[in-house]
Amino acid sequence: MGLLSEGSPLSWEETKALAEHVRQHGIEQFINLYRKLRDRTGDVLKWGDEVEYIIVKFDDENERAMVSLRADSLLPKLQEKEQADPQNVKSLWRPEYGAYMIEGTPGKPYGGLLAHFNIVEANMQYRRAEASTLLSNGEVLMSITNFPRLGCPNFTSPPYAPNPKSGVTLSHYFPDEAIFPGHPRFKTLTSNIRERRGEKVAINIPIFKDINTKIPVDNSHVLEPGVAQPDCVYMDAMGFGMGCCCLQLTFQACCITEARTLYDQLAPLCPIMLALSAASPIYRGHLTDVDCRWNVISASVDCRTKEERGLEPLKDNKFRIQKSRYDSIDSYLSPDHEKYNDIPIVHDAAIYRRLREGGIDHPLALHVAHLFIRDTVSLFSERVNQDDENDTDHFENIQSTNWQTMRFKPPPPNSSIGWRVEFRPCEAQLTDFENAAYVCFVVLLTRVILSYRLNFVMPISKVDENMQRAQRRGACASQRFWWRRDVGAPPEVAPHSADAHDHDQYAEMTIDEIVNGKEGVFPGLVPLIESYLSGMDVDADTHCSVQQYLKLIQRRAANEISTMATWMREFVTTHPKYQKDSIVTDKINYDLLKTAHGIQTGKIPAPTLLGSSNVSKTNEDIPKAFSKMMSKDCP
Repeated sequence: MGLLSEGSPLSWEETKALAEHVRQHGIEQFINLYRKLRDRTGDVLKWGDEVEYIIVKFDDENERAMVSLRADSLLPKLQEKEQADPQNVKSLWRPEYGAYMIEGTPGKPYGGLLAHFNIVEANMQYRRAEASTLLSNGEVLMSITNFPRLGCPNFTSPPYAPNPKSGVTLSHYFPDEAIFPGHPRFKTLTSNIRERRGEKVAINIPIFKDINTKIPVDNSHVLEPGVAQPDCVYMDAMGFGMGCCCLQLTFQACCITEARTLYDQLAPLCPIMLALSAASPIYRGHLTDVDCRWNVISASVDCRTKEERGLEPLKDNKFRIQKSRYDSIDSYLSPDHEKYNDIPIVHDAAIYRRLREGGIDHPLALHVAHLFIRDTVSLFSERVNQDDENDTDHFENIQSTNWQTMRFKPPPPNSSIGWRVEFRPCEAQLTDFENAAYVCFVVLLTRVILSYRLNFVMPISKVDENMQRAQRRGACASQRFWWRRDVGAPPEVAPHSADAHDHDQYAEMTIDEIVNGKEGVFPGLVPLIESYLSGMDVDADTHCSVQQYLKLIQRRAANEISTMATWMREFVTTHPKYQKDSIVTDKINYDLLKTAHGIQTGKIPAPTLLGSSNVSKTNEDIPKAFSKMMSKDCP
């Protein structure tokens, strides 16, 4: 979730008083870091994934499923190996917002060898098994994006009642005990975001209207008149968003220019991958009209005041801000792509001037000055005064609480880590096979983008439009998305690509057309990857695994198999106990998660979700002989 400084959290009033201090020193820290490291080159490709998990507890006797609030007892045990021998662990474990969540990453980043694609899934399997050994009776570890009955009565184990009168969330549905207790950052963020906003966060997600669906959905519009919308599932706490799981990727580039290129080129891919990974149609026990978590999280941490949201004239605040601090990016970073920044970039003019004086070019200065319109929402007394030459905590404080689709990450001071880019839109998938497939697909695309010098960039306004389309019910199968027709693909891949004079043209395409290609319009992402791989020497097992991963992506894009969101919808709406009222009862939720867990462990086949051949040849070891002949007998 970003920077996890230890220490004593300051109250909102104390934090607010230091907001300008953090901003000014954060900017100086960035300028100093940039001066030292802007010419750094020669870093090799490294990359890694992050998977977040929910601890689910099954009560088989009463046929109920809950989230188990035991992350704080699991984490110290999971971190023992890292503390004993940090250089040689196979996995790293970190806390997440929910007291029922944990986050796992590989012990070491992967590198540039194609053979590394074959160890991703094996490492994910290792992580899941490692954490599962610590679970109690009835508990399972699930990489589901959202727990479907989060916020329903007694959704936690042990059960706690929410307290709308006191505490940090003041929620009608989400108890403070469901927030991870082992690090003060999470509760501090929760109360500070609410206090800065001047009221509780308000999340309204349109209900899926079935034949017996009641409007108003429930009594939330009575509890919160004028805030809760009657035809929406209303949620009122940060936990409804930050209590969701996702799948994220970080890439190390060889230099700052390559990092900026990757940031820009991957940004248009974010909505496509969001739709392709859609996995969260159920919120607070209701089927909704969306398939993804994105707008839920965005609203769950929206600390903008009424003035900043444009509901009242500016008086106490400086800026009218269009988006929450969790949202899609607002500008490209490469000078070549400035003309595509077609939405106004709200930024702090004084900070922009200081960055320019500090030697930072226009697009990067604009990006940082835009991030820094936000206040810090979490500050520790021990970290107020820092050495701006060697510390970057104030910069990271604001950088790490701008949760956007992409994140541009400078190297930490005095470290061997290079310029990095984080890819953040994907929803967590049910199985390790799927998560590995999505990870390998995106990493392969970065190789193709850099090798073929492809250009996916289009006006930011179109990317924003795509982000909203990507979340609609059934978007992966039915929505159309803006996409660039001519991406500069080599002629052997795209002999019919658009004429030179219309290289800036965009067309609305389906996910199928973007991934698998549309003759005469766009070659397709997978054919581009296949073309790149055809010139590579790769061992047989890796070849087989990568082909299986690409096949999953292709079949999902072509609607031959479902997204997790569609699979969940169909499970609920065809359940014998479903009343066609959009309500996911305890019994339906129990059966849904029991079945999902059976699919996750391989005990229950799921041809509509995974297809028939979803077994890779993943292996923890990198083969010695990369030049083995590629076998033709992939399953």
